[in-house]
Amino acid sequence: MRFMMLMIPKGYESAEPGAMPDVAAVEAMMAYNRELQEAGVLVALDGLHPPSMGVRVSFKEGKPTLIDGPFIETNEVLGGYWMIQVNSKEEAIQWAMRCPGSDNETIEIRQVQEFEDFPEDIQQAAAGYEEMKK
Repeated sequence: MRFMMLMIPKGYESAEPGAMPDVAAVEAMMAYNRELQEAGVLVALDGLHPPSMGVRVSFKEGKPTLIDGPFIETNEVLGGYWMIQVNSKEEAIQWAMRCPGSDNETIEIRQVQEFEDFPEDIQQAAAGYEEMKK
């Protein structure tokens, strides 16, 4: 089972462009990342620049509209993610609980929808999906 662990740092929604984390926090997080890797559960991980450097594309009546960050109405944003491959939701939770997060950080855990999770009609509608991922 694949799970995405989403890091949600409070205050990041208003971070200035180019904002960087504290060196000690990065060192602690890298030690955690190495644990995930050495355990063989890490599939991917990345940090994200703050929303002030992002753009959103919304679709009103099917027409794309661009909105440059920061996004005023936002009160939670992603700071980064880990994709892990584990045997259960409980194991994903245990890994998240080992993260050296600070008081202002929350990790949301979401199971990835695998192709075989979908009923036959949806699998047929998504024909070619597995090849796209390669």
